[in-house]
Amino acid sequence: MPLHDVLPATDRFERRHIGPSAADQSAMLSVLGYETLENLVAATIPAHLRTTRPLALPAALDEAEALAVLRGLAARNSVVRSCIGMGYADTLTPTVILRNIVENPGWYTQYTPYQAEIAQGRLEALLNYQTMVADLTGLPVANASLLDEGTAAAEAMAMCLNTASAADRSKVFLVASDVHPQTLDVLRTRATPIGVDILVADPETHDFDATPVFGVLVQYPGTFGDVRDPRAVIARAQAAGAMVTVATDLLALTLLTSPGELGADIAVGNSQRFGVPLGFGGPHAAFFATKDAYKRSMPGRIIGVTIDSQGKPALRLALQTREQHIRREKATSNICTAQVLLAI
Repeated sequence: MPLHDVLPATDRFERRHIGPSAADQSAMLSVLGYETLENLVAATIPAHLRTTRPLALPAALDEAEALAVLRGLAARNSVVRSCIGMGYADTLTPTVILRNIVENPGWYTQYTPYQAEIAQGRLEALLNYQTMVADLTGLPVANASLLDEGTAAAEAMAMCLNTASAADRSKVFLVASDVHPQTLDVLRTRATPIGVDILVADPETHDFDATPVFGVLVQYPGTFGDVRDPRAVIARAQAAGAMVTVATDLLALTLLTSPGELGADIAVGNSQRFGVPLGFGGPHAAFFATKDAYKRSMPGRIIGVTIDSQGKPALRLALQTREQHIRREKATSNICTAQVLLAI
């Protein structure tokens, strides 16, 4: 006999996890002054938004059956060769990482807990991530990851808007024509609600006096794998009061001149090439690094080193006045935008 049939009704999975009981519903309806759920729905949802047709839902599946259906859907994906460019590269994830981190429930929650200081091992791994990013980008301050490269670029755009001197006279953000298309899509989506106009052009030929911009995004290497020296663009943009973001490839930076040495204000990108599977597009742990002067405006959580009550080195979340539990809607840091597991 299945276990489900011998358990008391009050201890079954669906009773414990799927919505309030009939008694709970009745008590809540009584407080609200309605006799039935149908009466409550009729009073709160306009009639033109409601359907009278029953939902065409398939029969319920148990776990094994649901997994089989999901495997069938996944098998319909086409696995094709990924060539150089576009920001993605196939990788091999070491088995020791898969077994001891990705498959370990102590690690695989993606969120940094609010009381993160009790998880010193997690903070140490994230500090290592920040240190790697700072070393390779040549910029002194890096965060403990963002969702993906497109999100990081959008955060950089917002930070430029709030920081650049040219933002007082321009709401135009210049995006290089060789930026990854998926990044451009995210930028366009995020630009609309904050009143930013996206201009896609070649920064090397752009006239910053004729068309002022508050920020510039260049791709280094470009989406087709080519490498162009952005020093001149960076210098001209900054002279016009704009901030420059370099979207880059961490592995390429082991050979190329770092964005910090080039003079960039911000560097963004993702760490997918360091062993994160392609995952049909993401998410991938992104990074965000910037100059020290902008550290209080940068998004994401930052891990810092301090001294504990015993005088020993300890790790903590730094600059928490930027975070949502303190600044509420004005926060520049939100735990839900991170990819802590992949950063670890």
